[in-house]
Amino acid sequence: MSPLLLALLAAGAALAAGAGALALHRRNRRLERLLDDATGKLEQLQLQFARFAPAEVVDRLAEGEGDPPPVRRSITVLFADLQGFTAMCDRLDPADTVRILNGFFHRMSAVIKAHHGRVTEMVGDELLALFGALETNRWQGQDAVLAALEMRTELARYNEELLAQALPPLRFGIGIHRGELLAGVIGNADLRKYGVVGDPINVASRVERLTRVHGVDVLITEAVRDGLGGRFRLRAMPAMQVRGKAEPIATFFVEGLADESVVPATGAALAST
Repeated sequence: MSPLLLALLAAGAALAAGAGALALHRRNRRLERLLDDATGKLEQLQLQFARFAPAEVVDRLAEGEGDPPPVRRSITVLFADLQGFTAMCDRLDPADTVRILNGFFHRMSAVIKAHHGRVTEMVGDELLALFGALETNRWQGQDAVLAALEMRTELARYNEELLAQALPPLRFGIGIHRGELLAGVIGNADLRKYGVVGDPINVASRVERLTRVHGVDVLITEAVRDGLGGRFRLRAMPAMQVRGKAEPIATFFVEGLADESVVPATGAALAST
C-alpha cells in the first residue's frame, strides 16, 4: 500500500475518531443537562414536601412511586391571628409592616417547632400549625398548649423590642382544637403539597375568633382539655354559638401551668397594648 493511501486512511480514521469523540462529548453534555434537570426537579420536590410530610411520603414521591394513599389522623390544630393588624398596616410604612410581620412569624414558628409542631400555613397575619400530623404523638395536645403559652411569652418579649423602636406592639388570639383530619397530597400539576383538610381546622379558627369575645388570648376546646390532665390552669368560658356549628362550643382560657401564678384575664399578649 502506498504511503499516500496510508496517510489518507490514517486521516480518515482520525476524522472518524474525532467525530465520534465529538458526538460522545455532545451526548455526555446532553445527559449531564438531563441529570441536572432531574436533580433540580428532585430537590424542588423534596423542598416542597419535606417541610410538612412524613419522611416515607417524601421518599415515595422522590422515587416516582406515585402519591401515597390519603390517611385519617387525630391531629391538634393551633390557629393564631394577629388582632387589629390590618388597621395597623394603614398607619405604618410598608417596610416596617413587613419587618414586623416577618419577625412575628419567625419567633412563633421557632416556638412551635420546639414543641414538636409544624407551621403549615402563613396567610396574611394568620398562622396555622399542626401537632401530631407527621407521626403518632400521644402528647400532641399538651405540646400545642405549651407552645401557645411560650408564644404568649415570646410575643411579650417581641413587643418590648417593638416599643424600643417606637413601633406599635402586637396582640394575638390563639384557638386550639383536636379532631380527625384527612392527610394526603393535595393540588395539581402546578402546585402540590402534603396537606390536611377537615372540620377541626374550621373549629380552631372559630375558637380563635372567640378570644375577641371573651377578651383572652388562648382558648382551647373540650377535645383538647380532656387530654391535658391537671398540668394547666384553665378557666371555663361561657359556651358560644359559632358559624357552621349547630351546638354552642365550650372553650377554656389557658391561664398558665398549674404550678405557676395566674396571668391577667386578658392574657399577657393583650395586657401590653
